Amino acid sequence: MSDTYVPLISSGVAGPLGVLHLPRLWQKASLEARGKLAAGYPGIGQGYDMMVINALGLNADAVRAFITESKPTYPQFEAWIKAQPGVKLAKANIHKLNVSIAGYIHNDETRKGILAANGLNDDGSVLPDAINLNNLDDWFEFHQAVLK
Repeated sequence: MSDTYVPLISSGVAGPLGVLHLPRLWQKASLEARGKLAAGYPGIGQGYDMMVINALGLNADAVRAFITESKPTYPQFEAWIKAQPGVKLAKANIHKLNVSIAGYIHNDETRKGILAANGLNDDGSVLPDAINLNNLDDWFEFHQAVLK
């Protein structure tokens, strides 16, 4: 197996806090901190990662520093989040964030590229939300890096 890893935790997964994408953010940032994140994946990117960080009232640099320095398990990461001053963990806030994550739709170019890479027609038969398309993209990249 490669020395780098395609993150396979879906953005549609939540941990005990109930925040979609948070486990994936932790996995990507943890892999990046150890130089083990597959090429093409940001540890903390501008999409879902920043949506989660901003909605929870966190600071991206502080998240990255904590993960890099502490190498936390996922529950330790959530415990750190809960201890942050001003963190926004009200159920209504989390629900609003989760709805925005679940409802995000990629632009046409991104959708077409992911479907084409997977040999799928862009005919409306595949769910168009970013979570499902990103899953297809991850599985394809994993296949190319590990199984091919």
